Amino acid sequence: MGKNVTEPAHEIDIGRYRVAEEPYYANVRGEVELFLTAAKCRMPVMLKGPTGCGKTRFVRHMAHRLNRPLITVACHEDLTASDLVGRYLLKGQETVWIDGPLTLGVKHGAIVYLDEVVEARKDTTVIIHPLSDDRRLLPIEKKGQIIEAAEDFLLVISYNPGYQSVLKDLKPSTKQRFMAIEFDYPAAAVETEIVRREAGVEYEVAGKLVKLGAKVRNLKNHGLEEGVSTRLLIYAATLIREGIPVDQACDVAVARPVTDDADMQRSILELVKAIF
Repeated sequence: MGKNVTEPAHEIDIGRYRVAEEPYYANVRGEVELFLTAAKCRMPVMLKGPTGCGKTRFVRHMAHRLNRPLITVACHEDLTASDLVGRYLLKGQETVWIDGPLTLGVKHGAIVYLDEVVEARKDTTVIIHPLSDDRRLLPIEKKGQIIEAAEDFLLVISYNPGYQSVLKDLKPSTKQRFMAIEFDYPAAAVETEIVRREAGVEYEVAGKLVKLGAKVRNLKNHGLEEGVSTRLLIYAATLIREGIPVDQACDVAVARPVTDDADMQRSILELVKAIF
């Protein structure tokens, strides 16, 4: 192999990770102030809540508000430590070190968001431990280096505690390194405004979709694994705005995404007819 070289930090365009436009977010339970305080105190943050309740949008909103780059990693069971930290790659006759997303964030003072962190392998999550305490260090074993996090670096993780099995729950040793912010679906008035604003529909349509969402979430105790997300309500509203009939829009954007059970799908469509 050729000689080892490290990619110079100045070659990284960290600006492409900045959130250009401010995503709309409605502050529900004081989470904005909590996050701002955590960022000021360099305190790692854990976001807990159901799928589609606004965790990712919240992080994007806060990254824009803090004017910090945001590097998001969608965690999965094949995610390795090298995927996060970096690896040597062959380029021509040289072996070149390429920083992973976590290393980039540590060096450049970004917010690194590990979405659904419990989906990652257990040995992968261990590497965030020295970053999530007062050491704020990232060991890179393959290079024999330890990197101290930049002043503005902030580690954020998220997961859905109601959906995870015992085998996929976070270890207490990981949980207790983070400040936790609980998320849930917004109150009806807030969710209606979110759907109205994001989909560009009339308030009445948004309100009826939110009412549908609440009814479907109540079915969670009757065989439905996961409640309908605010995201799906926005999808349904967008389809309605574009001229798709209400029943069809709710079928493809609400009923079918949340369940494969035909009886449950019919029950949801009956709710649609009752509400609209």
